[in-house]
Amino acid sequence: MKYQVLVIGSGPGGYVAAIRASQLNLSVAIVERAELGGICLNWGCIPTKSLLKSGQVFDYAKKSTEYGVEIEGDIKPNLPKMVERSRGVAANMSKGVQFLLKKNKVDVIQGFGKLAGDGKVEVTGEDGTKTVVEADHIILATGARSKQLPNLQQDGVKIIGYRKALTLEKQPASMVVVGSGAIGSEFAYFYSSIGTKVTLVEFLPNIVPNEDEEVSRQLGRSFKRMGIEVMTDSSVEKVDTSGDLCTVTIKTPKGEKTVEAEIVLSAVGVTPNIENIGLEENGIELEKGKIKVDDFYRTNVKGVYAIGDIVHGPALAHVSSAEAICCVEKIAGLSPEPIDYTNIPGCTYTTPEIASVGLSEKKAVEAGYEVKIGKFPFTASGKANSAGNNTGFVKLVFDAKNDKLLGAHMIGLNVTEMIAELIVAKKLDATAIDLIKAIHPHPTMCEAVMEAAAAAHGEAIHT
Repeated sequence: MKYQVLVIGSGPGGYVAAIRASQLNLSVAIVERAELGGICLNWGCIPTKSLLKSGQVFDYAKKSTEYGVEIEGDIKPNLPKMVERSRGVAANMSKGVQFLLKKNKVDVIQGFGKLAGDGKVEVTGEDGTKTVVEADHIILATGARSKQLPNLQQDGVKIIGYRKALTLEKQPASMVVVGSGAIGSEFAYFYSSIGTKVTLVEFLPNIVPNEDEEVSRQLGRSFKRMGIEVMTDSSVEKVDTSGDLCTVTIKTPKGEKTVEAEIVLSAVGVTPNIENIGLEENGIELEKGKIKVDDFYRTNVKGVYAIGDIVHGPALAHVSSAEAICCVEKIAGLSPEPIDYTNIPGCTYTTPEIASVGLSEKKAVEAGYEVKIGKFPFTASGKANSAGNNTGFVKLVFDAKNDKLLGAHMIGLNVTEMIAELIVAKKLDATAIDLIKAIHPHPTMCEAVMEAAAAAHGEAIHT
């Protein structure tokens, strides 16, 4: 078998690379050892959001009388049913990827792919059968997995990672979540929303530490109102799983504390899947534990490329997809624009949601900018109040010298849908005045963007 492009891995980087290559009239195949769609679709982004929606619906049901809706009888969560729905959504999306690959005439080769040198990839099937596939261009898109810490070794029963957290057979009465990035915070919210007693432990001073500090504090307040115990500047030193419950020893600024819980969820990040894929044998250069690539994802070995979680940059599905398109278009002889990593959005799908792009206020000041800040609270939003959820705000960071947008930081209802406006604005070097003069519809959540921009100029009408 010989192709112009061969992709190893079918996640949001791999399958997008394969489809774009086919669109550009290149012969292409994709190698996948598990489910089509990769971790994001099957064990990450999609099933997680399905569970979060179930938690949100349960929360609405509990508060239905606030909306004038009377529900008779007890309202209780059914975790197995929630999990069943989540797995069904993931399965349907995986079938969708299968359809897209077939539609675009991408050959799918099941098995584990390993670089064999000279444009060859050795694919080992489930039965151990080995097949050699040749290609002019080989794209590595092997993704990542849950990171294991020496003092927090996952056993899949009492100490678990995100995959097991998606498929628990019964709801735990208590859980310690270690790590408050997007994965940890989302699971902390979900399990707390259905009644599990959750303790969230974060090593750094703020939860969701990559976000603006004001956003972090707002989420912390929301979590505490839910009953989540939030412990920052803290670290899990050890976990004793010998008893019925896990005994978790946590080092805090006030000394050691012991917490008992049925489940400990390790959400401390991900590890790139770069083992046993032929990197060392083929002399492919690494940098800080990831594959070193140029602006168009070429490795130091001709004809071998790498994208997604195994290269520099944030480990996010939309980043992998963008890198895939950039990489393939360069292979095809087009002139793609290198990705601007300063304009990558981040989203956390808790309630309230978080969305951001660009520099935080603190990082902008540290970078030497003189800044103007515009902020608008959702307590002043007609749409947020009508929806019964007015928690949060929009915060915009502008360069005081030229009025250009440096960063946007939001926490509140549906802000993950609102951030795109600011991504486009930042890419086009929009100013606060541009945002103010762009008429936003009323009543909407996105009016808060216009109002926040106006606040930066002292012109906000509704605050």
